[in-house]
Amino acid sequence: MSTITSIETYDIRFPTSQSLDGSDAMNKDGDYSAAYVILRTDDPELAGYGFTFTIGRGNDIVTMAAAQRALPLVGRSVTEIVGDPGSIYRELQSDSQLRWLGPEKGVIHIALAAVMNAVWDLAARVAGVPLWRLLVEMSPEELVDAADLRYLSDALTREEALALLREHEPSRSARIAELEARGGYPCYTTSAGWLGYSDDKLRRLLQEAVDEGYRHIKLKVGANLEDDVRRLRIARETIGWDARLMIDANQVWDVPEAIDWVGALAEFRPHWIEEPTSPDDVLGHAAIRKAVAPIGVATGEHGMNRVLFKQFLQAEAIDYLQLDSARLGSVNEIIAVYLLAAKFGVPVCPHAGGVGLCELVQHLSIFDFVAVSGSLEDRVTEYVDHLHEHFVDPCIVERGNYLLPSRPGYSAQMHEDSISAHTFPLGTYWASR
Repeated sequence: MSTITSIETYDIRFPTSQSLDGSDAMNKDGDYSAAYVILRTDDPELAGYGFTFTIGRGNDIVTMAAAQRALPLVGRSVTEIVGDPGSIYRELQSDSQLRWLGPEKGVIHIALAAVMNAVWDLAARVAGVPLWRLLVEMSPEELVDAADLRYLSDALTREEALALLREHEPSRSARIAELEARGGYPCYTTSAGWLGYSDDKLRRLLQEAVDEGYRHIKLKVGANLEDDVRRLRIARETIGWDARLMIDANQVWDVPEAIDWVGALAEFRPHWIEEPTSPDDVLGHAAIRKAVAPIGVATGEHGMNRVLFKQFLQAEAIDYLQLDSARLGSVNEIIAVYLLAAKFGVPVCPHAGGVGLCELVQHLSIFDFVAVSGSLEDRVTEYVDHLHEHFVDPCIVERGNYLLPSRPGYSAQMHEDSISAHTFPLGTYWASR
C-alpha cells in the first residue's frame, strides 16, 4: 500500500508582463504564476500534482500556505486519500487555525485548491483515467458525498442534488459519444483581446482566431471608452456580425458607470459583459443585468466560494456563471457550484487562461455536460493560448473545441525543466535576470 511521504511546493512564475499577455484594465502587467504542489509517495511512479493561479508578487505567500494546508496528508495511505476525497477535503477545510485566515476566501482558500487539485489528480492517476472520466463514472451518491453542500440547503438540498445527477445518469455514455463526434467541448478565445496589444496586433490575432474556427471571441475593455469603441469596431470589421463577441471589464467600474459604459458599446452587440463591477457585489450585478439586457452579465473568476455563487443565482444577478478551477476549493466545491447552476438554469462558462487553468477546466466542462447539465446550449469555455508547453499533458484545441483528455490525471503535471527554470527567485530563468 503506497503512502504519502512528502509534500513539495514551488513558487513558479512566468514573465508574461514583458509581452503584455494577460493585460486588462485592472491587471496591467501580471507575471502569470502557479503555487505548485506535488504529493510524493513511496512509489516513484506515483505522485499527485496540483496548483493554484496568481499573477506574480505574493505567489510565495500562497505557496507557503499550500505547504501548511498539505501537511496533514504526510504519512497517510494513498488508498485512504483517494478513496474518499470528500472526507479529506472536509478535514483540511475544517482546520480551525488556518480557516480563521479566510474563512473560505483569499490566500488560504486558493492554497486549499492547490492541495485538493493534487489530491484529485492523484485519485485519477490511481484509477488510470483522466479526471473527467473519474467523475462521470462516480455514482450520484458518490458525487454528492464529495461535494461541499454546506450553507446551501436554502437553495439546494442533498435530495435535489441527487435528483439532478440521477436524471442524466442513464445517458452519460451517449453524451460522451456526442462530444467525441462533434470534436470536443466548445471554447472561446481571449488570446486576441488583451488590452495592451496594438491595433495591428489585435486585427492580426482576430483574423487568426477566425481562420482557426472560433465563433466566440472576447476582448478586454474598461480603461478608455474611445479606445474600446475603436477596438470593438476593429473586431466587428474582422470577425463579422455572426460571430459572438464578448467583452470583459475586469471589475473596474462602479455600478452606474458600468451601465453607461456598456450602453455606449451596445452598438457592437456584445454577447456578455464580464466582471462589470466588484466581484462580490451581488446586488450591483443584478442592477447592471436589468439595465443592460439583452446583453448578458457574466462573472465568477473571482468568485471566492460557493456561498457567493448561491447568492448571485438567488438574486438573478447573472446570465453566465464563470467559476474558476483554482479559486474555488477544488473539485469538491466546484461540483456544488455546478449543481447550483443546474438547479437555477444558468449556464456555466468557466474562466481559464493563466497558468494551467485551461488544462483543468476542460475536465470540468466535460463533466458538467455529461453528468450535470446535459446541455451545450449557450455554453462555451475560455481558452487562452499561453504556457501550455510547460505541461506534460497539455490541453489540445482544434477548430474551437477542447479535445477530450485521454491521459490519467487532472492534466496538472508540469515538466521538470519548466519547474527548474521558472521557480522564483532561484530558477535558471529568474537567476539570470
